[in-house]
Amino acid sequence: MKLAIISHTEHYKTPDGTIVGWGPTVNEINHLLDIFDEIYHVAMLHDTPAPASALPYQSDKIHFVPVPTVGGKNVFGKLHILWYGSQTIGILSKVLKQVDVFQLRAPTGIGVYLLPYLTCFVKKPGWYKYAGHWNQKHPPMGYALQRWLLKNQSRKVTINGFWEGQPKHHISFENPCLTDEDIELGNTIRQQKDFSGRLSFCFVGRLEREKGVERIIKAFLELAKDELDRVGTVHLVGEGKESRYFKDLVKTSSIHFIFHGALPKNKVVEVYKQSHVFLLPTTASEGFPKVIAEAMNFGCIPIVSQWSSIGHYIKHNVHGYLMQPVTVAVLSTLLQKLLYLPETKCKSFMDHVPSIVSRFTFSHYNYRIMTEILNSIPIDAQN
Repeated sequence: MKLAIISHTEHYKTPDGTIVGWGPTVNEINHLLDIFDEIYHVAMLHDTPAPASALPYQSDKIHFVPVPTVGGKNVFGKLHILWYGSQTIGILSKVLKQVDVFQLRAPTGIGVYLLPYLTCFVKKPGWYKYAGHWNQKHPPMGYALQRWLLKNQSRKVTINGFWEGQPKHHISFENPCLTDEDIELGNTIRQQKDFSGRLSFCFVGRLEREKGVERIIKAFLELAKDELDRVGTVHLVGEGKESRYFKDLVKTSSIHFIFHGALPKNKVVEVYKQSHVFLLPTTASEGFPKVIAEAMNFGCIPIVSQWSSIGHYIKHNVHGYLMQPVTVAVLSTLLQKLLYLPETKCKSFMDHVPSIVSRFTFSHYNYRIMTEILNSIPIDAQN
């Protein structure tokens, strides 16, 4: 069976001509070859250097198909998306003739016109994956339109979380990020982690205020002298346009902040190993950030936002701590509380990790795609 994936995943060309893409998505697609014979990934190719987190595809059975690189938050950027719409649809229509089933990943700028096109003009079997905050009160106009279109069509939609009034064709689905080998390694790391001394912290994601980086730094800057004595290293992994601002914020701090930049997964795992606590005080439009499950698997207690579907999985004082509201003051209070927790309580958080992380494995994800998606759509009804 052949699959077409349509997404806004950033791709790049390395100096030796290798196509690489955003690591988490490429890793997921590599594992999808366990259930598909061939995969065509329709996405954008950027002409900038690839970040360290970008990965190559692991098989020549995965074909990257570039479409015009468009997007932007201003009016010009949005018009740019529409200007190249017919060209993108033309490329996609050719790919759809070569495959048995498709998946469109939303929300995305090109989804504004691809969702109506696929819904009204394409009979090819397929499903949609909505990775944003499904129940967001005031989403951007493009996100709101795509969410409305997904509610009012018949194909299946996978979403993050479990929501009241959820349509029957919408399936709560976890996005994968862990291999079975990761689970085994995580079990070992959690058993060996020592919470008796200074605690180290980490953040993994885009370095921007919306993701909570400023809140993290300011919360640490508010700690008293005796509390600072309990803090080891604060690791910040990722890149972003506001990186310089964040580095300036910590110049006078006695805390050891490390800005790692973008890292490949194996290096991120090393950061998790060195850390005791994972911080994500986010208010970004996202479903369930996969980095939470990754960090928990490798022995980090989560202090994360009560936001989107995060609270559907992370229970306060059971797996870690939930922030509500998402403010510097709340984060500072939770840091103070955790810094003086008995080691037995810290280790008790680890006892509840297996039941969460097992749902975020690639093998579990592929099994659910086969049983809940592919087995329920008429693959033979091709146009």
